[in-house]
Formats: sequence, C-alpha cells, structure tokens
Amino acid sequence: MSNPDNPGSPDKSSAPDYLVVGGGTAGCIVTARLSEDPAVTVTVLEAGPSDEHEPRARSIRRWAEMLESEYDQDYRSVPQERGNSGIRQARMHILGGCATANTMITWRPLRADIDEWVALGADGWDADTLGRCFDKLVTPIAPVAEADRNPYVADVVDAARCALYVPARAGWNRDADFANTGEGAGFFDIGYTPESNLRSSTSVHYLHPVLAERSNLTVLHHELASSIIFDGDRAVGVRTIARDGSENDHFATREVIVCAGAIASPALLQRSGIGPSDVLTRAGVPVRVVAPGVGENLMDHAEGLIVWETDRDVPSTCATGWDAGAALRVDESSPARPDVLMHFPVEAVADHAVSYGVDMPERIISIAPNVAKPRSRGRVQIVDDDPSTPPSIDYRYFTDPDGVDEAMLVAGIRAARRIAATAPMSKWVVREVFPGEALQSDDELSSALRATHQTVYHVSGTCRMGSDDDPMAVLDPSLRVRGVSGLRVVDAAVFPTLTSVNPVGTIMSVAERAAEIIAAQQ
Repeated sequence: MSNPDNPGSPDKSSAPDYLVVGGGTAGCIVTARLSEDPAVTVTVLEAGPSDEHEPRARSIRRWAEMLESEYDQDYRSVPQERGNSGIRQARMHILGGCATANTMITWRPLRADIDEWVALGADGWDADTLGRCFDKLVTPIAPVAEADRNPYVADVVDAARCALYVPARAGWNRDADFANTGEGAGFFDIGYTPESNLRSSTSVHYLHPVLAERSNLTVLHHELASSIIFDGDRAVGVRTIARDGSENDHFATREVIVCAGAIASPALLQRSGIGPSDVLTRAGVPVRVVAPGVGENLMDHAEGLIVWETDRDVPSTCATGWDAGAALRVDESSPARPDVLMHFPVEAVADHAVSYGVDMPERIISIAPNVAKPRSRGRVQIVDDDPSTPPSIDYRYFTDPDGVDEAMLVAGIRAARRIAATAPMSKWVVREVFPGEALQSDDELSSALRATHQTVYHVSGTCRMGSDDDPMAVLDPSLRVRGVSGLRVVDAAVFPTLTSVNPVGTIMSVAERAAEIIAAQQ
C-alpha cells in the first residue's frame, strides 16, 4: 500500500532490513548507527514532521515553546490518590522526539544506578559498558558557558554549597569525586553548542548530517504506528495511520525496533496483543502474548516546589533557564547517587501553586527539588485499540509502602529552605510564599507538596529488561521482547529502575549499546 505523504513508502517486496518506530532520542541513534553499514537498510516511521526547519526545536533556549505546542501529545494522568492529578506529560511527535523539547541536562550514567540494573538481571549493561557508550555520543555536551551563567543562579549555587556542605562541581561528567559521592552543586553539563545555542538533539547530530548521503536510510514522516504485524510469532512489520487517515503496512526483513518512548512503546505492544491479558481484553485486543510487565513499572521524578518573594528583578541570562542545581544524599549510608536532585530555575515556575490557590507577588524566585530515586511504581494501559486514543496513565506517585518518596520530597524542601537562608541567596529573599513559613511539620509540608508537585518529564521503565526468571521483565538483556521474535524495544521504557539524575544521557547511551547488540546479533 502506498503512502501519499511519503511517495515510495516501502511495500513487502522492497522492505528494509530494519523498521524503527519513532525518530526520537533513542530512535535517531539506533537508526544512524545501524545504517553506517551500507549493506544494511533502515526505515524510520516517525509520527510527526521533520524538525529541520522548526526554530523552536533547534534553539535550546526555546524549549518551553515546544511544550503544549502542535507537536505535544500532552498526556494527562488519571486522578491520583496521593499526588497531583493535574500532571501534563509532554511527549513529542516530531523528528528528534523529546530531545527537541527538553533542557538536555546530560549526565554520564552513575555507577550506583547502573549497578542496580545489573542486580535486577540486566546482564551486559554494567556501568563500564554504558560509560563507554556515553563516550561514543556525537552530541556536543558541555558545562554551561560562562556567558550563559546567570548571576542570581550563581548565588543560589554558592549558597547551596555552603548550606548543604556539598562540593562545587565545575564539570559534573568529568568529576570523579561526584561519580564516587553523588553530591555537589554547580552549573550543569548541557547538551548544546554555546556559540549558537543549538540544542544537541540526536536528530540534529546523528540523522541530519547523513540523510542526504545514505541511500540505505529512509525517514517516513506522519506515520503513526497502530500495531505490529506478525507472521506467526515473528514481527515482520508495522501498520501505520498516515496524516490523511489511510492505513499503510510497512515490512522489515530482519527486525522491528520500537523506540516510541515509555508511554507509546508499551501502548503499541498492548495494541499488538502483547501485555497483561485483562488490559488487552478490556481494550478489545486479541491476546497474542501474556506479558504482565508491559505498561507496568512506570517511574517518574516527582518535583516539588518552594517559592519566595524577591524585591529585585532576576537577570534573564541563561542557556536554558534550568542550568544549575544540587545533588544531595539524605542517607549517607546509601549508594553514591543523589536521594534529592535540585534544579535552580532562572524564571520561577509556580503554576501548580497558583492552581492550589496561592497568590503570587510580582517578583518571585524558586527552587525545585525532586525525588531522585522513586520507589513508587505506576502503569500505562490502553483503553481501546485506537492509536489516537491516549492511554490511561497512572503514576501512583507517593504510594511506596515505606513512604520514602514522600520523605525525600519533604527533605528536599527543608534543604531548599536552608539554601535560601544562606548568603548569597539570602539577599534575594523577602519571604517564603509557598508552601509558606506557617507549614513546618512533615505532614503539613507533604500535603501541600503532593498536591502541587510537577513532573520532570522523566517517565521510564514500562517495558523493562531483566532476567529470564523474572515474569515482569518484558525484555531480555538484548532488549528482545519475550514471547515473540524479530521485535525489540529501545528507549527509556527498558530501564529497570529510573536513574537518580536526568535520564537523557542514559537513554542515549542505551541506544548506542543497543545498536552494538543488534549489529552483533545479525
């Protein structure tokens, strides 16, 4: 069947070796690496347009303009028992995916996080291997340039270092002490080119340079994946819906590689009959493989908020507006990774507090601490077989039985209060506006914070990899979907646990490693 949006869309007789579903952060890397071999053909099925001529996607300073734009799926959660029910989860339909719309705070995978993966059955995914893959990245990553360093934020960094007794970090990814301790304060390492403010999206640095010169590489736009096509128990293609509503069947001779992200990837598997039998039955999808882990294990960084009134204007200087922060271990006996990760924004974000009924003064500043190692687990479930119907997303924030997530959120706010009381940040502070100085007990703070927390857009874990004896592990350590052949998942969905730092560096490293594994197994 031909595709009117993409003349020459492949049919079965001219099928590529690989079909990659989703040209996002991971998909661009997998595609570029596999197509380095001129004997290998690769086709990407991207639900949105190219990012090549979209200035909002190219300038990292304009990342917020992509949120709630025409590219944003703007997923909503079901009502939350203990968290904010008003979470809006940005996911992008555009080449480059979420790497066109995030701040590209990019961390080398921390050993303590990755050791946890290995302990959960992710053989071959040790920290040394992922560190080597991180070093292969072609996306520029650099500490925020001096010209982009906001003087107010610099004051917050200095205050954090003093108040929290953590070291200053001039370059987090090359600082061995941070890797060994998991603590610090400073301006982040950002995926961008300072001279141009060009973001280091994987589309820009992996695909754009080779699209014109590789005849073995094809990107098809406006192709929304509906379901995976099987021949027996083998995945042989993908059915898509084009922009005009027509259905197209695309085939692959070797594998289908799903890189649609931690929400869309499990939804696609479920629409294809792979998932929990009760979910599929309710959605009217015939069960192909009973896989109870598909859509389960959803993790996210829940981010709290504390806001102060200030009596002066904050300078606008920045790389992204979210250029610095602090990493804090609350439990000194814990592994060398943050328990709380803080962001120090240039422009205070207080929307959720305003929705909560808080009156904001004209000038405000804020700190946003997040729960770095969430214990709570949510789920993603389709409600029918229509790919245009948003899935049910239930984060189940703050439902871990020991209450660790809740305790870390409160600990982050208390740490932020210490920062605000310490020079030189203290000179910027007039009074605390939210949660407010009247709230002092853990219960009081928790109630206000859980009602107003934000997402950091770090959803992951919904098709996690693991050992053969783990019934909830959707993928084997080669990222192959269990119960079928010819099908893999490569994106944040594969994470056994969420990294304690912003995950984009780990996602890119996973994609580099996945490409190595796939090439070696053919």
